[in-house]
Amino acid sequence: MQQFQWYPGHMTKARRAMQEDIKLVDMVIELVDARVPQASRNPDIDTLSRGKSRVIVLNKSDLADDKWNREWAAFYQAQGSHVVMLDSRVRSSVKKVQEIIAQAGKAKMERDRKRGILNRPIRAMVAGIPNVGKSTFINTIAGKAAAKTGNKPGVTRGNQWIKLNKSVELLDTPGILWPKFEDQMVGLRLALIGSIRDDIMNTTELACELILLMKKHYPGVLEERYQLEEAVCENIQDAAQQLEQIAKFRHCLAKGGSYDLDKAAALVMDDFRSGRLGRITLEFPDSVEKDDVDLPAVLAKINENTGTKFVIIVDEWDAIFREDKNDKIAQGEYITLLRGLFKDAPSKKFLKLGYLTGILPIKKYGTESALNNF
Repeated sequence: MQQFQWYPGHMTKARRAMQEDIKLVDMVIELVDARVPQASRNPDIDTLSRGKSRVIVLNKSDLADDKWNREWAAFYQAQGSHVVMLDSRVRSSVKKVQEIIAQAGKAKMERDRKRGILNRPIRAMVAGIPNVGKSTFINTIAGKAAAKTGNKPGVTRGNQWIKLNKSVELLDTPGILWPKFEDQMVGLRLALIGSIRDDIMNTTELACELILLMKKHYPGVLEERYQLEEAVCENIQDAAQQLEQIAKFRHCLAKGGSYDLDKAAALVMDDFRSGRLGRITLEFPDSVEKDDVDLPAVLAKINENTGTKFVIIVDEWDAIFREDKNDKIAQGEYITLLRGLFKDAPSKKFLKLGYLTGILPIKKYGTESALNNF
């Protein structure tokens, strides 16, 4: 498998800007590609938006298998996110976004009301990786060409505020990846949907990888589309033979009469991305590493299924701040865990009692609000 990585310089700048702008918003609306939902979630966005209301938009759901759309929606809802499935090009399907924004912002509006603040709009950041349709999404729900659109990654290069209505303001942000894919399958999935620029990819090898995945998860689809003969397809060499058959069927010829595999590869990739191969999902909830599902999400799921509430006791809650003063990463992850257990919205359902012992007072750490309400 070829190595997948693409992190141009403007993405570093965009990440810094997002880190600053996150302080200005009440919620984060994260667009993902419904065909590869987890692979198209930037872990940096997840980290930066801790403590904010979350909406996950399974965009391009019209191109993904409907069964797996529903499975992914349930998966993210169990983690405490609000989820909506849509095709952002269709205005009628995006109307439900306004409802989900209102639902996700309900707690914020209630806090404002108690403070005597009326008519302050919900401010939401629209975030995601390149080419998941953020600008199209904003233009559709705003009803005008408020953001630049394109069918290639990197069209939106700067942050833009768009007033959706008197109740909601959206901040459009550039698509950003992260510096290194620890799992090359993530890179492969992103290359397949076009979130990594095609001109730095080996398109023929990419098409062969797609053929392998299609043969595994959607047997018979390629055979019907390209009149292929039934054949064992277990490796890149087998897939290349299948690609040659496709070149033959679609009359993809190079000079001298040989089959043009590059042309055939581009054809297969375009058929997949445009939906001409049918509704295809290439990533499934059971493929997500267990480490990606945190403790608060597990407790929320148990509560949802059984109604059980939990008493959580943390002895010497402040030990990490006394004994590992310089480990800011571990401290940040620990505070995030505490927020998930005691403060974020899902904990209101599964938490019966929280009891912490320690020496240091509970106070504000980082840029988010203090752990002061339990």
